[in-house]
Amino acid sequence: MKKNTIKTYIGLLLISTILFSCGGGGDDAPPPNEPPTAVENLIFPSANLLCIDNNITFDWSDATDPEGGNVRYRILIARDRDLTQVEEERTVTESEVTITLERGVAFYWNIVSLDNASAESAPTPTQAFFTMGDGVVNNVPFTAALVAPANDANVAPGTVNLSWDGADTDVGDVLTYDLYFGTDANPPLLEEGLTVENFDVMATTGTTYFWRVDTIDDSGARSIGQVWQFTAN
Repeated sequence: MKKNTIKTYIGLLLISTILFSCGGGGDDAPPPNEPPTAVENLIFPSANLLCIDNNITFDWSDATDPEGGNVRYRILIARDRDLTQVEEERTVTESEVTITLERGVAFYWNIVSLDNASAESAPTPTQAFFTMGDGVVNNVPFTAALVAPANDANVAPGTVNLSWDGADTDVGDVLTYDLYFGTDANPPLLEEGLTVENFDVMATTGTTYFWRVDTIDDSGARSIGQVWQFTAN
């Protein structure tokens, strides 16, 4: 009787070992999906380009998927640098697409790459271009591009240097800037006719500030800037 008990115990032990061996690898989680690489270069239209033809073939560098899958691209074209006034948004499978846009308008664009699981890369920096209007002699300058401080940034109290970049497709145009600054979301005019692209302001601890830069060319054409903000703490 004792031998039979030992045999039964050994048999059960062998079965348990076999079952454990067969099922032991089932708990391994699949590796997490990685997003595709970001597009490194917006090739055409290049930055601040005046496009003679409004039927534009957008071109950018290829992205790759770490898992070897296919990559798609989402192109976003807007009428403002913050890309909120969207003119066109498309998802394509190639690194170029032809789009017809309105003439005589400043546009801003960027690209995001996506994989088969719709994981997204970081967007490219936003780039500006202008479509030439019919019979236009002077083009409105681009809206000012933010340099520093970053939008929604926290900064040290005291002197804060506001910095931006301006651009115009009209060669030889002299640009000036009107700076709006204050604690109101619609900031008042602080300085006008600036010929430099930076200005020092004083910031008090615990205060949020809003600022905007309008760009004016020497023909009086004006582009209204975006409102940015930062907090001193």
